[in-house]
Amino acid sequence: MAWILIVFLILLGGLIAPFGDLLGTKIGKSRFSIFKLRPKKTATIITIITGGFISSISIGLLLLVSEEFRQRLFVDIPFLQKTLDESKKALIPLKEERKKLEELIYIKERELNITKSYVTELRRGNVVLKRGQTLFIGEVNSDPNVKIDLGKIYNSADKYVQKIVIPRKKEIKNILVFRPTDKSEIDEVTSKGGNWIILIKAATNVLKGDNFVYVYPELLRNKIIVEQGEVITSEIIEKNDFDYKNINLIIKTLLNKTRDKIKLRGSIANEINTRGDFIKKFRDLLKLNQNNKYLLEVISLKDSKTADSIIVKLNITKI
Repeated sequence: MAWILIVFLILLGGLIAPFGDLLGTKIGKSRFSIFKLRPKKTATIITIITGGFISSISIGLLLLVSEEFRQRLFVDIPFLQKTLDESKKALIPLKEERKKLEELIYIKERELNITKSYVTELRRGNVVLKRGQTLFIGEVNSDPNVKIDLGKIYNSADKYVQKIVIPRKKEIKNILVFRPTDKSEIDEVTSKGGNWIILIKAATNVLKGDNFVYVYPELLRNKIIVEQGEVITSEIIEKNDFDYKNINLIIKTLLNKTRDKIKLRGSIANEINTRGDFIKKFRDLLKLNQNNKYLLEVISLKDSKTADSIIVKLNITKI
């Protein structure tokens, strides 16, 4: 059927084309004119119309006799266009995901380069300060002399770091290198009032003998973390726990919970200092009576702020 239709269209086009050409020639000779055009242009327009007529008849016949052509023209093409539009929309989140993956790869490459740099530094010299290490801690009280106080902190930190990095050299000033914007931000915040703790940290790994140490400051509120007499953490010890070997583990676990709790409150103290021989006291109580429960409480012995050491005692009560 398709071959017959193709042959028919070829014959039809062949018959109509000479007719259109002949029609155009006669119109040109008769000097017929439309729209006040020259006869030659009029003949050209007639020829074009004839060609369009041939195409229209061809398409009409295809629509009339070919169900497959109708299917392709009115169903498949709109469906394909709709599918294409949906595919374009589906590509949008994929492009965003690709962008995120590229950013992640970039971050990982940076981390890898930093690690490689650190390994290289370890191989070629003695690392005395590590990146991110806190080098100096100072307390700042906002008052009219806050800039002077900050200057004293920077100078003290400089001298302290010099003793670590270049202990044999003397009279070397400004070994610490800050970004100007870091200092200006510290000045702006502290000028608004309040009590602060300033941490000066190493921005890179530092080798012994380096002439410059790149650093950055970190500002924390200097607030009360624990008050004197406050029960920070507590634990009830059951009869089944009354084992001399477990006592140290129980107390160590309780102190670790205490440290985690004060860290969440904002303390930068690394250790908890204890007072009293509470392990001996606890063992003495167990010798007297093992049928009771005991309440273990970690109690603060003083008010401690953000950078202060935490001093505690362990109170043991029979319940």
